[in-house]
Amino acid sequence: MYNFLGKELKSPLIIGSGPLTYSAEGCKILSDSGAGAVVTKTIRRLRAINPAPHMVRNTNNALINNEKWTDFEPDQWIDYEIPKMKENGTVCIASIGHTLEESSELVKKVEVAGANFIELVSYDYNDLIPMLKDAKSKVKIPIIVKLPPMADDISNLCKSLEEAGADAITACDSVGPAFRIDIETGRPLLGGDGFGWLSGDVIKPITLHKIYEIRQKVSIPIIGLGGCVSGDDAVEMIMAGADFVGICSVVILKGPEVITKIHKDLNANLDRLGYGSIENARGVVHKHMGTVNERESFEFTFVEDKCVRCRMCEKVCAYQARKLNDKMELDEKECRYCGLCLSVCKPKALGRKLDTLKVIV
Repeated sequence: MYNFLGKELKSPLIIGSGPLTYSAEGCKILSDSGAGAVVTKTIRRLRAINPAPHMVRNTNNALINNEKWTDFEPDQWIDYEIPKMKENGTVCIASIGHTLEESSELVKKVEVAGANFIELVSYDYNDLIPMLKDAKSKVKIPIIVKLPPMADDISNLCKSLEEAGADAITACDSVGPAFRIDIETGRPLLGGDGFGWLSGDVIKPITLHKIYEIRQKVSIPIIGLGGCVSGDDAVEMIMAGADFVGICSVVILKGPEVITKIHKDLNANLDRLGYGSIENARGVVHKHMGTVNERESFEFTFVEDKCVRCRMCEKVCAYQARKLNDKMELDEKECRYCGLCLSVCKPKALGRKLDTLKVIV
């Protein structure tokens, strides 16, 4: 079990607010599939009317959407959906937005309805601290603040949120604006104004940087959301400083069964790498960051038994320095040690000898 703000969760994976969390029924499917907690679609004073279409696959593991918030009236959540989630045993994080006036009206109602936590969200990050302070004066359940990824000085914003009483941070929302074009018609693939927000694996590097920055300033829990599609991704988010991992797009694209797989692979990675737990792995990258490394070369390693002879290392070498014949060959005069060959080697036959190896105690 995983303790999150006093509540025991069966998994460190939390489903982010989105299409799958449209109702108590949808949330139950996710909980039954292994999610530790589920964030409802964002509840506002008025229900959303979404453009059609409002979702499009960008790559195999990424989406662009211009979906708004819940298409239920708030009373539907307060009178039925949240109480039903409680009855079903689903750990409920009620997403509330997007203005102070709306959150002030709704937070107490969702607490009374049975929500375990509240997640405040706003399109304008300047609204978050006033929303938080007002909510803290009205409810006793823990409050999470969800961040837009492009907030100015995000780490100091989070420090201010922590000082204002935030119990946890969700980092971060989807990235954009972004859009795609149907080349047959020249029209945007999405309805509405054609613009949407990018989510999925393509935004993971941005998310990792935000988590890293935030962890340097706050001690409250961080839910890393944005780009996790595998157990490896989950480990990266934890190593950047996250305590829990949010997933959404991957579940839309691959189905609820992927939740159990990511959790299993996360645990297997933690054991294989010698950490054994999220606590031991959390934030480990911080001790390796911040120093300038300007050496010109390093020592490659090669494990022949792992090589599947796909020759991707050859294909991506811009300098024609890497060759795989009877054995792996490297022209050291031509190699610039860019390291791209390492990153495309899926079986990890190619590696880099580290200067020092840190032992996990």
